[in-house]
Amino acid sequence: MSSGSDDQGASPVQHGEVEEHVRSAWRSWLSALASDAEAAMAAALAYESLPFEGRDAWLDALEADAALLAVPAVALYAPLLAVEDDDERRARIEARLVEAGVDAAPSSSAPRALHGVGGDGTHACRIVVPLYLDFVEVLTCRYTPTGGFLAAAHDPLRHVGDVASRAEVEGVAVEPTPLRVVIEELAHAILADKRGQRATPPALASFAHLFAPHLEDGDDAGADGRW
Repeated sequence: MSSGSDDQGASPVQHGEVEEHVRSAWRSWLSALASDAEAAMAAALAYESLPFEGRDAWLDALEADAALLAVPAVALYAPLLAVEDDDERRARIEARLVEAGVDAAPSSSAPRALHGVGGDGTHACRIVVPLYLDFVEVLTCRYTPTGGFLAAAHDPLRHVGDVASRAEVEGVAVEPTPLRVVIEELAHAILADKRGQRATPPALASFAHLFAPHLEDGDDAGADGRW
């Protein structure tokens, strides 16, 4: 009996220590969102998996802790905005970004493209689209313009440092190339797949906006390899 009383007497202190430990770990994790793509992706996936009340609690916790962290608001909220589909919560997130002086609209920076052709005639490309801070979205493809796609992969969130220096795609050397040239080749590969009654790779879906009828010359900015 006495042991139960002792446990009750100790629990407030223990619970306080545990709570502080959890909050410290939470803040450390939030701090990583400004530079660690894996942490940012984990945040997006964890938030997306929560029920509505869990998402509200997450936003409440952010509003309480954001001022205590030396982390840009966009790093804390952009991963959540990417997966939030509720208008009210999106408005709440966007309001926090506006209060912090951040434009919640997508980055206006131009995408970059790299392209190369292997010895066997296989074409390879990497398209890198800026998102926020130093994070980017990446499309990597292997294909032939007349034969269609051999492989296509979509990486929704990477740190630019992870991809800027990669000079090859699965063994094919690539170099900065005007975006419109790469998009035109991909469009031909899509048509080749359609003629062969093959589905367009799902990885291309997030980049459909790049297949506009006319890419302005400004879209080729940065074709010298600068990121």
